[in-house]
Amino acid sequence: MKILHIINDDLSDLAKEIIDLQSQAHEVKIVKLSDKELSYEAVVDDIFSCDRVVSW
Repeated sequence: MKILHIINDDLSDLAKEIIDLQSQAHEVKIVKLSDKELSYEAVVDDIFSCDRVVSW
């Protein structure tokens, strides 16, 4: 399963723990919306190509 985590602010300890656990068994990608060189077209592509999307 491909899981996308979209980070709006800083990650909480709980979010870090969940991402770490999921990455052991699944393909996990993390997108930080605060990145200066972020391509929103790429984010939309990632959303549609993943099985699950989580926003923090």
